[in-house]
Amino acid sequence: MSFARYLLFFLALSAFAANVKLYMKDGEYHLVREYKVEAGRVRYYSVERGDWEEVPLSLVDLKRTEAETSQRQAALEEEAKIITAEDKAERARLNEVAKVPQGPGVHLVVGDGISTLKQAESEVHTSKGRSVLKAVAPIPIVSGKGTVELRMGHSLNKITTNRPEFYISLAAEERFGIIRLTPSKGVRIVERLTIMPVTKEMIEEQDQVEIFRQQVDEGLYKIWPTKPIEPGEYAVIEYTDGKVNLQVWDFAYDPNAKIAPATSPGG
Repeated sequence: MSFARYLLFFLALSAFAANVKLYMKDGEYHLVREYKVEAGRVRYYSVERGDWEEVPLSLVDLKRTEAETSQRQAALEEEAKIITAEDKAERARLNEVAKVPQGPGVHLVVGDGISTLKQAESEVHTSKGRSVLKAVAPIPIVSGKGTVELRMGHSLNKITTNRPEFYISLAAEERFGIIRLTPSKGVRIVERLTIMPVTKEMIEEQDQVEIFRQQVDEGLYKIWPTKPIEPGEYAVIEYTDGKVNLQVWDFAYDPNAKIAPATSPGG
């Protein structure tokens, strides 16, 4: 794409250099490769006839010729700037994509490095007990209330920035975001469930964090909070509404935590 744009630009530049409209005062023009004013006459190379010709200066509308030539030159220069900027942005995007490990997952930006988060194992807790949540297995459908939980009251993944940035790579088109977890009796609640008694409709309640989403590549997004988050327990999640089909990558924001050195890009 970038090469094609450059090719079109240079073809246009070549056409500009080879074709200039030399306007006459009667409104007609000659298509010329170049021209010059010499002692009251205008000498030009005719593109149509392939030879040098002359015409009295008094018959030539130099002002219109030079104005149009300047406008075309300015337009080509502006196009060159746009192409250069787009090419620079595209190279930056490709460099960004290259540093993110391939395959589905979530990766935390740590300085110039990338730290890959391990997916957490979540459990569904209902009145019938607990069961490990599997991405492709339905949960027991029982009317009433329930919760999706993570074991332990605190995440082992500590961050010290209040606006963390993540890359999330999706295997399929799903919803995703950042949520705040609720600590409760040695676990962290990911979401609360309400199962309707007749329709068995599943209502999921999450404490969503407002985020920016930037698509970097196909299936690859960069996300970060729109405003600073408060200290506490959080998670990046991928999910399907009404399916309790959750994938969870947990982290804790602790401004006083001691953090290990960042991994190298892509590490």
